[in-house]
Amino acid sequence: MTSTEKIAQAVQDGKLLPSAAENLSAWLQTGLPDWAASSMTELIERGEWSELNDRFFRYLEFGTGGMRGRTIGVKTAAAETGQISASGSPEYANVGCNLLNDFTLIRATIGLYRYLAKYLATERCYDLPKLVIAYDVRHFSRHFCELAASTWTRLGGVAFIFDSPRSTPQLSFSVRFLQAHTGIVITASHNPPHDNGFKAYFTDGAQVTPPHDKAIIDEVNAVPLSGVLQFLTKDISRVVTLGRDADDAYLAAAAQAVLDPAILRQTPLKVVYTNIHGVGAVSSVPLLLHAGVHVTEVPEQSAFDARFPTVKSPNPENAEALAMAVALAEKGGHDVVMATDPDSDRMGTAVRNRAGKMELLTGNQVGALLSDYRVTKYKELGWIPAQGTQSAVIVKTYVTSPLLDAVGRGHGVKVINTLTGFKWIAAKMGGYETKLKQQFILKEGIALDYDATPFRKRAELLLKYSSFYLFGTEESYGYLPNDSVRDKDGNAACLMFAELAAWVKSRGLTVPEYLDEIYLKYGFFLEGVINIYFEGASGAAKIKRILDTYRANPPTAFGDTKVTRFQDFGREQFHDADGELIPSQDLYLVTLANGYSFAARGSGTEPKMKFYLFAQEPVKSATDLSAAKAKAKATLDALKALIDADARKRAEG
Repeated sequence: MTSTEKIAQAVQDGKLLPSAAENLSAWLQTGLPDWAASSMTELIERGEWSELNDRFFRYLEFGTGGMRGRTIGVKTAAAETGQISASGSPEYANVGCNLLNDFTLIRATIGLYRYLAKYLATERCYDLPKLVIAYDVRHFSRHFCELAASTWTRLGGVAFIFDSPRSTPQLSFSVRFLQAHTGIVITASHNPPHDNGFKAYFTDGAQVTPPHDKAIIDEVNAVPLSGVLQFLTKDISRVVTLGRDADDAYLAAAAQAVLDPAILRQTPLKVVYTNIHGVGAVSSVPLLLHAGVHVTEVPEQSAFDARFPTVKSPNPENAEALAMAVALAEKGGHDVVMATDPDSDRMGTAVRNRAGKMELLTGNQVGALLSDYRVTKYKELGWIPAQGTQSAVIVKTYVTSPLLDAVGRGHGVKVINTLTGFKWIAAKMGGYETKLKQQFILKEGIALDYDATPFRKRAELLLKYSSFYLFGTEESYGYLPNDSVRDKDGNAACLMFAELAAWVKSRGLTVPEYLDEIYLKYGFFLEGVINIYFEGASGAAKIKRILDTYRANPPTAFGDTKVTRFQDFGREQFHDADGELIPSQDLYLVTLANGYSFAARGSGTEPKMKFYLFAQEPVKSATDLSAAKAKAKATLDALKALIDADARKRAEG
């Protein structure tokens, strides 16, 4: 039987999805390189229908922020593996329209270029489309960077790349610094080693948002596979490699995360830092050292390594990823452990408690601590009024702890809730910038150069004419101190948390004791998360079933606890605290009769369903705190089990 006949037979036998068969057949007939054609033929000959389903059941979705997926399949062909590199990479990113490989990456780059060229024409901007690309340490990251840059210049644009891996926040900053029109980061953040990604940024240095995101998706989807072939050979002769100036400019901006530099100079702080084999040490370590922090790196994890060999997952949300750093801190008597993920946009931490042991903090706890400290410090320094002001804002996502809403209310500042994803936090910053520019020219009669205005002066103008962004955070360990960068910044987060830890130490307290002070003011808050993974084509269908049945048949009770409110962000309209309409998204917020709540959504970056649980208990005095913590934990654990069981039942239909 020929390959075509075997494909038809597999569909007839129910082993291959019709969509996978259609895409696979099209790829076989398009004239791809020999290694790709022989790889597909080998997988067909071996009868790897489950693998072929996962690789070809759809085109890798270019979502509103880009795309992320496997570069290495579960089952591989000999031609794909080829000569394995010293870093453990196969010779080729595996073939398939649902994988990130040369073909899907070029397709995305062409679509982005075409949209940007049209956008610039409508804006009467006749510059050549200018792109800057950063990449992390993952399999094929450098290759993908060069391939995208090569494609861009061959299309007629200008492309800048870095000489080695750099962090996602540095890319965000560099778009503005270089006055580029767009940016790309080649990264899959904290995903497993077999994944990589393509994340797109717009002229403001933030990830793309409406209306640009949908229009870019349309352009990407319009690129046929045949249109990719001419760009498969790299030519980076016209690509510009960035020098030291770009690094220095970012480091100077990130250093502004410190509000009171004297604290770090006056209170010695010993930190164990790990980059978990990623890019973090490129910027985080110099920033900490320059601020006066004593830094000890985890030697076994300091080298770039796409395999992330010392951890199960390079995710600072996981205790296991920080285990080596915690052990080193226990042994060395350090104050704090800090860890950044592979592209250094997230930061996880552990702190020494009163008993002398290292204690892990969650992203929600760190967000609350930094919010309270930074607003307190802004008041002390006279940046904002002591009684607070609604012209100063904390920005968080709906799935981040309501403790931050309480902190904002307590300080008299505004709290904005956004959809999940830091691009929505960045969109608020962009709106505040635009409003300031409009009001400044209206009131003062001159145009304001926003980026050239010193940060302190910019804060004054924002408070007067717009809104001053104090701090932004999301529960998934993302934090951003100011608007010089328009994405979460793990490097700046290390610096912010070091300042907070030194301040707490100068008061004779531990960080957990400072957190308890916050609970005593606002009540005890506890959060939990449920991640249910569903891989491949069948998994995508299960996630869709959960989301669809939540909408069609919302839950009414969990055990004896009734649901008192069900909010569907995909069907209902909601406005934020600025009065702006929240864009539609498949996000559900569920409130229970006991005051607890949870949010449900499909992950935008991994094949999983996510539930975010929120507990809160009143605390009248310090003697009540221990009981409140115990009650919240027990109730939340029981609720977790009920939500999980209900979701798995919905997934099966």
